[in-house]
Amino acid sequence: MTSRSHRTLRSTTLLLACAAITVGCSKPPSNEAASKERYNATVRWTAHGVPHVKANDWAGLGYGLAYAVATDSVCTLAREFVTVRGEQAKFFGPEEGRLESDVFHKSVITNESLAHASSRTPPEIVEMTKGYIAGYNRYLADHTGEQLPASCRNQPWVRPIDAVDMARVGIGVGIRYGVGRSPAAIANAAPPSKDEKTSRVAPPAPEDATMMGSNAIALGKAATTNGRGMVLGNPHYPWWGSSRFHMAHLTIPDQVDVMGVGLISTPFISIGFNHDIAWSHTVSSSLRSTLYELTLDPNDPLSYRYGNETRKLTAHTVSVEVRQPDGTLKTEERTTYFSHFGPIIEDKDLPWTRERAYAVRDSNLDNNRATEQYLKFARAKNVDDILTSLQTSQGTAWVNTIAADRDGKALYADMSVVPNVDAALIKTCAGEREGRWGAWRVVVLRGAPECEWRIDERAQQPGILPPQQMPHLIRDDYVTNSNDSYWLSNPAQPLEGFSPIIGAESTERSLRTRAGLVMVNEVLNAKERNRFDAQRLQDLLFNHRSYGAELVLDEVLAICKREPKTVKLEKNSVDVTKSCEVLAGWDRRHDVTSRGAHIWTEALPLITAIPDLWQVPFDAKDAVNTPRQIKVGDARIRKAVMQALATATQKLTDAQIPLDALWGDVQFTERNGERIGLPGGTHGAGVFSVLVGKLTPGKGYSPIVTGNSWMQVVTWTDTGEVNAHGILSYSQSEEEDSPYSADQTKLYSKSQWLKLPFTEAEITADKELRTLELKGN
Repeated sequence: MTSRSHRTLRSTTLLLACAAITVGCSKPPSNEAASKERYNATVRWTAHGVPHVKANDWAGLGYGLAYAVATDSVCTLAREFVTVRGEQAKFFGPEEGRLESDVFHKSVITNESLAHASSRTPPEIVEMTKGYIAGYNRYLADHTGEQLPASCRNQPWVRPIDAVDMARVGIGVGIRYGVGRSPAAIANAAPPSKDEKTSRVAPPAPEDATMMGSNAIALGKAATTNGRGMVLGNPHYPWWGSSRFHMAHLTIPDQVDVMGVGLISTPFISIGFNHDIAWSHTVSSSLRSTLYELTLDPNDPLSYRYGNETRKLTAHTVSVEVRQPDGTLKTEERTTYFSHFGPIIEDKDLPWTRERAYAVRDSNLDNNRATEQYLKFARAKNVDDILTSLQTSQGTAWVNTIAADRDGKALYADMSVVPNVDAALIKTCAGEREGRWGAWRVVVLRGAPECEWRIDERAQQPGILPPQQMPHLIRDDYVTNSNDSYWLSNPAQPLEGFSPIIGAESTERSLRTRAGLVMVNEVLNAKERNRFDAQRLQDLLFNHRSYGAELVLDEVLAICKREPKTVKLEKNSVDVTKSCEVLAGWDRRHDVTSRGAHIWTEALPLITAIPDLWQVPFDAKDAVNTPRQIKVGDARIRKAVMQALATATQKLTDAQIPLDALWGDVQFTERNGERIGLPGGTHGAGVFSVLVGKLTPGKGYSPIVTGNSWMQVVTWTDTGEVNAHGILSYSQSEEEDSPYSADQTKLYSKSQWLKLPFTEAEITADKELRTLELKGN
């Protein structure tokens, strides 16, 4: 292996630059030696550690990408490989669900599923994956012992990877919203013994059901100043771990040129742009799985009735190495159980009794088309190409796609992987259980032959909805989504008549969905300047407005003036005078300089949960503007609103948070001992610009859990050149010893954007440009 660098910078590792004196670098190879090297890539880093990877073939591209991702995230990525191998308990102990996670991954990701996962991978991606594996391993070879970041330095779990590791990671990402929602429910499911009516009950997974979300807006030529398309991408994703995004720019001359982000655990660009198209994703309301209610043989809880026959459950025993308190390892065997539908689950709401058990069937266990899908995205020329690619691949596991092109067309589509289950099947095959699995909506079907998912030859895999039965919309003005269903992607053209398994129609929209629609139409319906340019779309997100406050705060303040300020709660009385005063002076934003945002954060979810709150109820014909107007004249409603304010006040007082504090002093992240105040608010507070932190007594909303992560606004100039801005709120690296762990976070704190260097001229003009040429076998 050899490497060489342009512009030497002093550093102890290749993180900052590579010079002849640095570990892993040597003199350039001769032309004869270079011609024999299998992998060849150039990585150029521009400001804020953004890698631009260029190669002449797909293997070289993967090689350079893996090296660049590992440069920022080697510890996070290595930990993900540990997870999908089922080795968390081995290295970190069985606590906090790690043992259950290991049992789950070893049980569900089988040799059969691994073989299936690779069976539809395009040849370009096969080569890219080979290069990615070699590039990751090359990074580890170049960075040994003390050269790794502090969080994984000298750790035995940081080790080379192979093709099986990559396949496991791909499956693990795809099943996140199906069987992956509750690993413990699968790992701990056990049949009842002869002497008991029910078996032990596994706790539900601790995952926050609101962890994943997003906003996206695509504008067409009727909505922009120059008639070009425009996209706002705003996924709300975790700030920690393998679901963080990583920025990159990937180029093979005359084959692909795409920039954006992928999850740390996915080796491709999943949200981004090329010369002609920009796209983003939002988590879709469609279901990925169904539960099947099995009627058991009364004499054998390991057998179930299927029509006129009895079938045996399949027992799958796995071995897991478990770290003991003294550091030694002990091997434990655990057994999971499978019906032909899928694994048996058990938790407090879905017990495995002698009469009944529940199995989960996940459509994405058979989805092996994600890399094919994103290769087509990267090469798309317009929104018609994006739509065609969705229809011919159906590889987006659990997201809506929102896109616009430089010719000025905007696309919304939910072509994700969804069970082929319609309203009639749901009605005729409904199980006895309510349609919930913990915090999530779910369809429960009887485990009968007539209740199997329908087969449609037009679909890309058996048992999923064909694209002809999935919603999409192409318009010249706009489309948008904020995790509600497809129904109001554009209120002027509601999408209707689809299976309820995709989502609900003619139902109340979230405050965040309404906020996005209101803000878009404020511009488009203005008498002057009624079109978007890039700055206006950036400002739409970074105004950090609370639509919830704009909707009802005046009425809450009117109630404050009318009602006694001392409010009796269940255990005590609370004076809300200060809270009312602070809210009266609040700018109704969740910006770092706002005062009162934290009171609203705690109060509004309590207020909107009050029964019969609205004077104007929801009206499907005016869904953007309803419901609205609190029933201020109703004494019961006024009392409930004051109790909500008192409860919020008490909670903040108990947490030692001053009621008049600045939002940036209350919501923040800490990097290397420095507090960085952060804008954005919660979904429940009616904020479009989402950020969610854990309320920690004596500190505030910190650490940040999820919310604004990768944000992009992409459009085209009058002459058709890409004009792209973006910001990665938590910065490129999770490692505090990286120079790129907080730099973009500080910019986000100030609601600033980066101009993304995409053209060769923009890249070479960057004052912080660093170049590394990688060659190896």
